[in-house]
Amino acid sequence: MPFTLYQKDLSTDARLGTLELPHGRVQTPIFMPVGTQGSVKTLHPQDLESLGAQIILGNTYHLSLRPGSGLIREMGGLHRFSSWNRPILTDSGGFQVWSLAKLRKITEEGVRFQNHLDGAYMMLSPERSMEIQADLGSDIAMLFDECPPYPCDRKYAESSLGYTLRWARRCKTWVQEHQPCSGEGRQHHFGIVQGSVYADLRKRCAEELAAMDFDGYAIGGVSVGEPEEEMLRAIDHSVPWLPEDKPRYAMGLGTPPQLLEMIARGVDMFDCVMPTRLARHGVALTPDGPMHIKNQRWAADMRPIDPKGHPHVTQFSRAYVRHLFKAGEILALRLLSFQNLEFYLRLMAQAREAIAAGTFGSFKDSFIARYQANDIL
Repeated sequence: MPFTLYQKDLSTDARLGTLELPHGRVQTPIFMPVGTQGSVKTLHPQDLESLGAQIILGNTYHLSLRPGSGLIREMGGLHRFSSWNRPILTDSGGFQVWSLAKLRKITEEGVRFQNHLDGAYMMLSPERSMEIQADLGSDIAMLFDECPPYPCDRKYAESSLGYTLRWARRCKTWVQEHQPCSGEGRQHHFGIVQGSVYADLRKRCAEELAAMDFDGYAIGGVSVGEPEEEMLRAIDHSVPWLPEDKPRYAMGLGTPPQLLEMIARGVDMFDCVMPTRLARHGVALTPDGPMHIKNQRWAADMRPIDPKGHPHVTQFSRAYVRHLFKAGEILALRLLSFQNLEFYLRLMAQAREAIAAGTFGSFKDSFIARYQANDIL
């Protein structure tokens, strides 16, 4: 069993656990920096290690287009290709087909679409998604699913769910035929719960995936344009039906308060492009909320952005970092990427400490109250 559940919080459903993966141990709850193209933007792998990143995410769709999964396999897999020696999770490519493809047609076989690079037609099927991820050699591979848009009517949601469940069975069959080993070093596979905003569909999907006995389970179809309350409801309608002894992963989200709310609901793993994307737009994340470093108010401020942040950032003043952005210096993007990823990873470490102490509920409430006290910094 790759996942060990050690402790639950006294007042919430927050959980403390450990994932044992081929490239190392991961303590949960955990945030996974996103390395879409095999690289977390602006950062060296040693930077990520210094930040305490335990696992990062790579993108099946993008890496299959460029440079190609076959090349990466020939180069020794994604770990060796990117010089990252800790665990990697790869997504299935389903979300990118949904969000980036110019034209797509969903059939029982899979999804035929035009890719976003040159418009060439491609087919991504459950079997092809698993084959690509096997080539990449990730520690955790996500099953190929159909991600419904928001909003969508019940008829579409039911049809979409049917694809997701049938494709999950095909993914499992492919793995059994091509990756029969079950010992240490094998790739682990996570199913994805879909069902849009419909509670009964979420329950059905979670129960049927649980019966297929995967290594872990994700809640998908969230952060696709729905209001926050719908996002949290999707978690509430999925988690209770998932096995307690398997890790739970909320895909593609969210803000720091959202992460804590989902940890309180029993979610263990997260990923999001937000920390690095906000960094590239001049937004630093701090305990007092997002700081827009390009604002004039910081032009002569000699304090560090966050005194408890990463040493790479605390040695510089807010005024200097603002100057770097105004001057178009690449160091600005790098410094705020350090700041924001350190902030997310530190938040996960604090959450783990609070769960261990049985005080996660009060920690969550006090963090969110402080974070949301200011509209704009």
